[in-house]
Amino acid sequence: MARNSYRITSRMTRLLTMTSMFMMGAFVTTPAVAAEDSLTPPIAVQMYTMRDYGTTEEQFAAVNRAGIKAIETVGDHGVSAERMNELLDTYDLDIIAAHVGLDDLRSDSSEIVDFNKSVGNDTIVIPYLEEDARPDNAEGWKRLGEELGGMVDELEQEGMTLAYHNHDFEMQKYGEKTALELLFDAAGPGLMSEIDLAWVERAGLNPAEYVTHFDGRLFAVHAKDNAPEGVAEDEGGFTSLGEGVLDWKAILPAVKQAGAEWYIIEHDHPLDPEEVITDGNRFLKENL
Repeated sequence: MARNSYRITSRMTRLLTMTSMFMMGAFVTTPAVAAEDSLTPPIAVQMYTMRDYGTTEEQFAAVNRAGIKAIETVGDHGVSAERMNELLDTYDLDIIAAHVGLDDLRSDSSEIVDFNKSVGNDTIVIPYLEEDARPDNAEGWKRLGEELGGMVDELEQEGMTLAYHNHDFEMQKYGEKTALELLFDAAGPGLMSEIDLAWVERAGLNPAEYVTHFDGRLFAVHAKDNAPEGVAEDEGGFTSLGEGVLDWKAILPAVKQAGAEWYIIEHDHPLDPEEVITDGNRFLKENL
């Protein structure tokens, strides 16, 4: 599926699907829709941030109150596609990506694809590798990349895009390249990246420099900040955007230059999730 700044919104896709008005290839984005999309900041929330915040509906309501229009889901949140569409419409939200485990994609991707198509999402992101699934040498990372490249081809036939999200362990270097770079080289150009800026920094690399390795393949960044050492230990050492150690004045221009489509707010262990996403939305709007 071609990716562009005026792609059809998932809310419109849902509406047309639900009313049987959508015919493949026949829908053209109108200037009004394009203008609306161009004015909407490409800011979303990774719903892992909200996982301890009540029910799924309460989580979606909090995102709406924070003034954010898009979310990245974690699987299906335990609800049907019909119920998900109801919640998305009620709280004026679009799904821009879904985190789906590698083992789930390996076992049977058809159910995952069907669910995400039903809720207007066209991007699947592999979020994490369990410790026993992580390669321990360069060749292993290349083999994993080749496997993901095959998944890319399968998903593209369904009109879906595959992306991969990093932590710090993919920053291990083998020669001149990190494991993540080896994986992407082997996967081919169809695999998109979702770079978690805080984990890159925790691995001792410069996020502003590192995103340049994924120029043209940067689906999104996880906009997350690290607290100074010894601070916010009850929150995993993470803090709200702009309150930590990341150099956002350097990072945000580099991310834009690399072509990121989305800035996804995330905090792994927030004490107050709604405050974190509200502050993060404000920070990004002021600095993008």
